[in-house]
Amino acid sequence: MVLKNRVLLTLFILLLLAAFGLPFLSYAPNRLLSGKSISLISLLHGPALWLLLPLLALAVLSLLTPTRNRALLTACVAAVLLTIIFWLSGYTAQQLALQGSPLARTSWSSGCWLMAALSGLIAADAMTRITPSHLWRILGNALVVVPVALLLFTHRLDQLSLLKEYHNRQEVFDAALLQHLTILLATLVPALLIGVPLGVLCFHANRWQTPIFSTLNIIQTVPSIALFGLLIAPLAGLAAAFPWLAKLGISGIGMAPAIVALVLYALLPLVRSVVAGLQSVPASVIESASGMGMTRGQIFFGVQLPLALPLFLTGVRILAVQTVGMAVVAALIGAGGFGAIVFQGLLSSALDLVLLGVIPVIAMAVIVDSLFKFIISMLEVTAR
Repeated sequence: MVLKNRVLLTLFILLLLAAFGLPFLSYAPNRLLSGKSISLISLLHGPALWLLLPLLALAVLSLLTPTRNRALLTACVAAVLLTIIFWLSGYTAQQLALQGSPLARTSWSSGCWLMAALSGLIAADAMTRITPSHLWRILGNALVVVPVALLLFTHRLDQLSLLKEYHNRQEVFDAALLQHLTILLATLVPALLIGVPLGVLCFHANRWQTPIFSTLNIIQTVPSIALFGLLIAPLAGLAAAFPWLAKLGISGIGMAPAIVALVLYALLPLVRSVVAGLQSVPASVIESASGMGMTRGQIFFGVQLPLALPLFLTGVRILAVQTVGMAVVAALIGAGGFGAIVFQGLLSSALDLVLLGVIPVIAMAVIVDSLFKFIISMLEVTAR
């Protein structure tokens, strides 16, 4: 027998193993105690039986030759499956909340997490077969999670442990979100102001490439926690020597060493992308522009920069996603953000609190990555 769609079949088999081989939910008397596992099979009665329909549809589609129409159907089925998974978890949590104490917690277990992740992967794989356009893929993947977002905003998931943790700490969460965005923007702006001129310098003066890239590579190899630690003493010394710097918020701990370290980490991918983008501009185009009487400045801003922009934005996308993730570690030196929630959860052995900090970071990284891909796709479409 010749397998028609190996990727979908593999993901579907993993999906079945996660669904029926791992616990679906966990129910605990409170957030600190270990929970009792709840299997998916024990929940398959009444409205929950609708879960079997998308599973059956995926089983059939995995055995058929992949076509564009079938890929579209696969994406729709994966979206339905994802929605039912979240609805079932929220519905079960509501039923258990009526029976137990207010301190009891119902949380997603490994089976639920893997089923949701594999459903998303199935939808994403189907999107790649539907269209080669990054723009339409992003829009398609966004539509897949719209029903789940509706469940969230209509309070169907409020009895889940993670949502209870959010409602208990909403002010802290909102402050962490604002702080994390502040760290991201405070890193991107100086990184662009420093990295773009360095990239242009490396492009026009080859003799500077080796020392600049060697220095940036050394910085990149230093572990983030070590770099944060190395910056504490000199910044604290500057704040002590110049009190006006301390009034501006510069000190050995807090935002200042975090921003400095994150900017240093951001320079290597940014400078590389600037150089790669400028090198991608054909020499014939520059010669033609020069032959038309354009000055070096006009050639750079009117010809080279627009053509190099997609590659340049790719570098900005990489450093933005990198900064979102590394800002979590910056909480260790008092920078705040979602890292503060993560480490607080680790210290109190509260998994839901850890997830409350981790999941928004993942979501933010995906959104930032998708946003830059969207902009790059629009530029590529405009260039055509």
